[in-house]
Amino acid sequence: MNLAAATNENLANISNVLIYSSMAVYTLAFFGHIAEWVLGSRSKVGRTAAALTAAKTAATGPVVRVQGKQQGGSTAVLDRPKIVTRSAAGTRDVPDGPGASGGTEQGDLYGRIAVSLTGLGFLLEAGGVIARAMSVQRAPWGNMYEFSITFSTVAVGAYLAFLLAKKNVRWMGLPLVTTVLLDLGVATTWLYTESDQLVPALDSYWLWIHVSTAIFCGAVFYLGAVGTLFYLLRDSYEAKVARGEEISSLRTSIMERLPAAATLDKFSYRVNAAVFPLWTFTIIAGAIWAGDAWGRYWGWDPKEVWSFITWVAYACYLHARATAGWKGRKAATLALIAFGCWLFNYYGVNIFVTGKHSYAGV
Repeated sequence: MNLAAATNENLANISNVLIYSSMAVYTLAFFGHIAEWVLGSRSKVGRTAAALTAAKTAATGPVVRVQGKQQGGSTAVLDRPKIVTRSAAGTRDVPDGPGASGGTEQGDLYGRIAVSLTGLGFLLEAGGVIARAMSVQRAPWGNMYEFSITFSTVAVGAYLAFLLAKKNVRWMGLPLVTTVLLDLGVATTWLYTESDQLVPALDSYWLWIHVSTAIFCGAVFYLGAVGTLFYLLRDSYEAKVARGEEISSLRTSIMERLPAAATLDKFSYRVNAAVFPLWTFTIIAGAIWAGDAWGRYWGWDPKEVWSFITWVAYACYLHARATAGWKGRKAATLALIAFGCWLFNYYGVNIFVTGKHSYAGV
């Protein structure tokens, strides 16, 4: 074994150590976010909800909500009630919740510790991706293992960027680190591939352009999907509250700490709308690369077809947002279907469908 080969092998081993180290740190961050949510359940939100429930039970008359205040008994003097109209799902006049920590100092402390650990895990994982690139002396996106570790790195990086920009997204920390741990677990257990050079068709500068944009789009689409899922949950909760239905204390504690449905809906829409043009560029760049590598821009390869299906699904979602009858939950469902198409394009097509993109292996 010559010196260059030995160096590359050492770099590959360093990459593996860094990836496993990041998994350990993400696990600590996972427990930190769990502690944030658990301690937050004893927050002002929980105490207020319990107090209002007790007051409602003890009251001799019905509890009337007037401009955010409650008065019990039939002899209360009422101000003119505030009329809140609702043109679409998620447009209720509801304030954002205090976050996963519930406004408590102890919960906030664990939340900040979890975010710090997430940042450390990001640095370790990014180091693992860079070491992998150095070991193969190319872009580290030649197979599903390399794509997976880069995807989760970019997803965490985008989440941390939102936090640095002072955006209210810390509620996303728990599902994010959970997904990252699952992604890295699958990558290291079933998708791992030894460092190797690319087949000639992949050895192109288009690998840097096309695949990097695909990874970035997928990571940001993921954040949008998480926001959409939480929007559907919060919107359902707000609808039940508006109808006066009985809701469990656990669900109340969780839902009341999230941003309002309107805020979550706006976040998801802006994220998906911002990255959609880049996904369009990804497909165009892939077509140009296919022309250079295979002599044709479009050949109905499964990966090409599902990339286009994903594009159509997100285009339908964005169009639905501009259509009055499809705003709210219907449009959100389309967004989740679109992200499901992206996931199948990555995992399903690569593993179960044979095509020209299959030569990279897993």
